[in-house]
Amino acid sequence: MSTFTEKLQAFMDDLATDPVEKHVVEYVIREVHNGRRLSDALHDPYVRNRLSDEKLGKVLEEPGIVAALEQELASAFEKREFGFLD
Repeated sequence: MSTFTEKLQAFMDDLATDPVEKHVVEYVIREVHNGRRLSDALHDPYVRNRLSDEKLGKVLEEPGIVAALEQELASAFEKREFGFLD
């Protein structure tokens, strides 16, 4: 059971902007917009060396990352290249 202080700290942590996360999100979005696959960008050493699995999960919830994924899906359907053989 969490105390009020723990809940308040968690709430404040959620409000805080993590500059590392922000830079990683921008990097991943830029890589996808430059034609790189989202999975490749997420496994890039630049990303993996800066984020824990927990923070990576948080980054995946970012609207910009979701939009990049949508872009990648639209491109795959347009080109009919789904990468099933990769």
